[in-house]
Amino acid sequence: MKKQLALLFALGLVGTWAPAQTPVPLEASHWDITGKVTKENYLGKECIRLTDGDMHLKDRTFKNGVIEVDVALSPGRYFPGLGFRVQDAQNMENVYVRPHQLGNPDAIQYQPVYHGQAAWQLYHGEGYSNAIRYPLDAWMHLRIVVRDRQALVYVDNQDQPALVIHQLKRAPQAGSISLSNGAPVAARFANFSYTSQDEVPLPATFKPEAAPEPGTLLRWRVSGTFDEKQLESTFQVPASLTQSLRWTQVPTEPSGLLNLAQLSGLSEAQNTAFAKVVITADRAQIKRLLLGFSDRARVYLNGKLLYAGRDEFMSRDYRYLGTVGYFDELYLDLKKGPNELWIAVSENFGGWGLKARLPDPTGVAVE
Repeated sequence: MKKQLALLFALGLVGTWAPAQTPVPLEASHWDITGKVTKENYLGKECIRLTDGDMHLKDRTFKNGVIEVDVALSPGRYFPGLGFRVQDAQNMENVYVRPHQLGNPDAIQYQPVYHGQAAWQLYHGEGYSNAIRYPLDAWMHLRIVVRDRQALVYVDNQDQPALVIHQLKRAPQAGSISLSNGAPVAARFANFSYTSQDEVPLPATFKPEAAPEPGTLLRWRVSGTFDEKQLESTFQVPASLTQSLRWTQVPTEPSGLLNLAQLSGLSEAQNTAFAKVVITADRAQIKRLLLGFSDRARVYLNGKLLYAGRDEFMSRDYRYLGTVGYFDELYLDLKKGPNELWIAVSENFGGWGLKARLPDPTGVAVE
């Protein structure tokens, strides 16, 4: 008998034990609610209708395990979602859907949220967004499985994940769970439950982060925030501004992406920060620099303005998303010895970040 059971386990015909899901009523006694919540019976299911805000699970923590909820979405342009490992209303891991983009590459989205800043312009493509379809004006099941730095998102009871998140960007830390819908368009939720389980199975193939390409700038000194207007009508870094700045040395992700929201929040009067490096050249030479940024950048070499660009949402045409990539390039006229490269990055919304690479790093050292 023992041999037969061992064979069944090996063949996967007997499931391993897993903790039962913990159901949580969608009621104010269990959730901190900032949005508008109405109890309804929708398509035969008791539910809540959430608009214009969020609701955060009270007195519970979640780090690894499974989160499940039934969702009914309306047609329209809006972004209902679910947060997990929520540290506060401004910091969490976040998965959301775009019902107006069914079948398009960004129908579903993962993003890390730091200081309340969205990051979809920084994190897009495989591992972050995907082209899927799901029903509208009908109930579907949403299931998120999380373990350490990886996660799977299942939609509408499909066997295969709708999104494989190869690398969760925030450090794994237990937190709350949230449901969100910042729009007046209705999102309905029912049958919420979760399970905390450190060794939850993740039946998928996960890709490690790729090694940096040669010449990728992997460490920057980043200033505190200031008003972008201080850079207008000048072709040099204003001395009055630099004297007041404080700097922090920050490593990038392996891709070279520097997510500036990790360091600071933003306001209308504090929407810009400098990132700087020193490039030491063994002789006078010109070097090509590949650049990606969101939303706007001003590049200064040895104190003088060299380049300014705008890549924010819809800045080029109504379909332009403003996602970050090496879409811009410029040429650095380096003198022999140390050269200071300063890049001022300004943000509206969608992702505040920077990446840069010297395709030919011979003859220079970056620090």
